[in-house]
Amino acid sequence: MGKRFRFVSVAIFVLALFAILIVQFYKIQIFEHEKWVHVAKGQHQTVVKEPFKRGVFYSNTQLKALHIEEKQPFVIDVLAYHLHIDPFLIPEQFKKEMSEKLCQLLNLPPDISDHFYKKSRYRRVASMISFQEKEKAELFWNEYAKSKRLPKNALYFVKDYQRSYPFGKMLGQVLHTVRGEKEEKTHQAIPTGGLEVVFHKYLKGEEGSKVILRSPRYEIDSDFVETPPKDGSDVYLTINHILQAITEEELAKGVKKVGAKGGWAVMMNPFSGEIYAMAHYPFFDPSHYQDYYNDPKKAEHTRIKAITDCFEPGSTTKAITLAIALKANQELLKQGKKPIFSPKEMMRCDNNMFPGRTQPLKDVSNHKYLNMQMAIQKSSNVYPARLMQRVVETLGPSWYREQLVNVFGYGEKTGIELPYENAGMVPMPGKKYANGSYEWSLPTPYSLAIGYNLLVNSVQVVRAFSVLANGGYLVKPTLLRKIVSKEGVIVDNTATLFKKKVLDEAIVEEIVKAMKFTTKRGGNAALGDIPGFTEAGKTSTSEKLIKGQYSKSLHFSSFIGFAPLKDPKFVLFVGVDEPQKIYIPGFGTTHFGGKCAAPIFREISKRSLEYLGTHPDDSYGYPKGDPRACIEKADWTNEVNQLNELYKKYNET
Repeated sequence: MGKRFRFVSVAIFVLALFAILIVQFYKIQIFEHEKWVHVAKGQHQTVVKEPFKRGVFYSNTQLKALHIEEKQPFVIDVLAYHLHIDPFLIPEQFKKEMSEKLCQLLNLPPDISDHFYKKSRYRRVASMISFQEKEKAELFWNEYAKSKRLPKNALYFVKDYQRSYPFGKMLGQVLHTVRGEKEEKTHQAIPTGGLEVVFHKYLKGEEGSKVILRSPRYEIDSDFVETPPKDGSDVYLTINHILQAITEEELAKGVKKVGAKGGWAVMMNPFSGEIYAMAHYPFFDPSHYQDYYNDPKKAEHTRIKAITDCFEPGSTTKAITLAIALKANQELLKQGKKPIFSPKEMMRCDNNMFPGRTQPLKDVSNHKYLNMQMAIQKSSNVYPARLMQRVVETLGPSWYREQLVNVFGYGEKTGIELPYENAGMVPMPGKKYANGSYEWSLPTPYSLAIGYNLLVNSVQVVRAFSVLANGGYLVKPTLLRKIVSKEGVIVDNTATLFKKKVLDEAIVEEIVKAMKFTTKRGGNAALGDIPGFTEAGKTSTSEKLIKGQYSKSLHFSSFIGFAPLKDPKFVLFVGVDEPQKIYIPGFGTTHFGGKCAAPIFREISKRSLEYLGTHPDDSYGYPKGDPRACIEKADWTNEVNQLNELYKKYNET
């Protein structure tokens, strides 16, 4: 009986033991399956992210006729590497020696040694090292691991991509860049501004994953891609790299020549609104963006001043003022009333007091009488102010403001694909400032007429003058042609260009004729005359508002024009910020727009028209001394002579 009991007891114990084992196996295999698979994989393999390429910005290489589009990138992603170690696989006695050698080879800080003593299977020792640096580290490691009999996969590299700029600092402010570190969870790049921000949702891609096999004791040099990465989409810009290079080069030369604080230029197709070039000086080098953001003096050079920095446009507005006066004539005729003026009218300009003003308006030179063409040629202040006095008296201030906003687009954002565009300001009748004073007061129309008391950005000015260049259409400025993914075109901007008829061609023709005198003999911008081509333009030299007072020493000087006249290839704005005010005998004072901005316009235009393959349309219009020059036969010579003679007749003492 005793033996049987013991036997049964032992049998029950063994069965119970087997039952417990079966339950434990069931628990491990079924309920804790994922847990132990994860542990096993952690011992023998690691999963690393397989990087994607961020989308590329491409130049517009289809500007020239019969030119096959070639892919010319402004920015690309180049392969880089992150250096990782597995501290678990590195014996204690080798850690210090390894860390010191890697510091020496890759110029790393000494504190990387801390990574070797972490209880981890995955430590990043260095980020974004080049292929050459990777080769040096690999050469050391292969020999070292072999001599010390260490697992080769105790040190390994993970691929990544970083932004690279084939043209260096070209288009820096517009493109901007991405930060060195990425978002912690998504591993997406972090844009610093510019086009990188605007098109981030298209440029970003999706990470893949790669499995790396490893063993604590034996070398396993194997990996495989688990999920392939998806690269970002590419953005094709309207900007052309050659025109951008020309614009940047000539802008930098011109700004340095007059000792200015800086400057910027914008070139746009007046018919489509496509921006061909947008240059800023001083430049911003996106490859070294930290240097700019860490230096308050350099930080301002990261701004896209062509859209962020508003200014009072000054005399360039006079051409727009005259167009509004001509439109007022049309409006009054529709109402059965007399027009306010005639372009050929001999208007008195020495009576320079205006309602609400305590000081008279003055011209650079005193003029007794002017007509419309003379007013542009001499850049008169009194003439356009007198016209706007008549406009306001007949059609009212609100009508005047509507023309600035609805016809020429001032006071409204252009909608260009860039962040932080400043809409500027056009005063509104009846509206008050924060201090309680009215935006529109009695003398406001006379200030507006000559480009003061309103704020605009440079792209707005280019858009406004495109109305005069294209026959009366308001277009939408754009930097985007198309966005392309591997699946095909996902955004096509070339088929959705916006334009609206806002001005009659008869008015445009009158204003353009007047603007032609600006760069000819007797005009104030002869230095803007493009050799061999016809052009129309307007200068400005506006005083900067410093602490509520207009400065007599600090100016923003500009020139805007287009060429050739029959079929303009572009409208070009050049702004020079704070040129030095120096008088040079035989040249004049350097701060005037006709002296500092107009020559930059000429040089950019001359080289750009040559690049575009545009044939000269003024065969004799070359500088004195050029064998092709013949002033008697050059375009507009007869008209200039006639106007100058008429001016003398008007103003004989």
